[in-house]
Amino acid sequence: MRQKEETGAMAKRLLICLAGLALVAGLTLAGDTTKSGKWSGWVTDDMCGAKGANAGHASCAKTCVQMHGAKYALYNTADKQVYILDPQDKAAAHAGHEVIVEGTLDGKTIHAKSITMQPAS
Repeated sequence: MRQKEETGAMAKRLLICLAGLALVAGLTLAGDTTKSGKWSGWVTDDMCGAKGANAGHASCAKTCVQMHGAKYALYNTADKQVYILDPQDKAAAHAGHEVIVEGTLDGKTIHAKSITMQPAS
């Protein structure tokens, strides 16, 4: 009888350890949401998004940022997504430009190391 109790207690401890390990592994994977890379597209604002993905949108984007609380963003032509650009002052210089952004994606924000003009084709 005592052996059954010890076996049951050991199995219970093992289950608790495995559950704890699974929790730690899950939190570790969930915490790493950043991705380094390059994205190309148009500097627009997050209010206009894809509608502002053109050279004529520069003054509108600046107005939306200054007057309406919008943020400069990249409309990525590859995945058709809009990503907030950080830092904003670096993005402001490229409003209405087709660019290549190199940096780190964190959720829906690209932390830009560099923003360069797309080479003429």
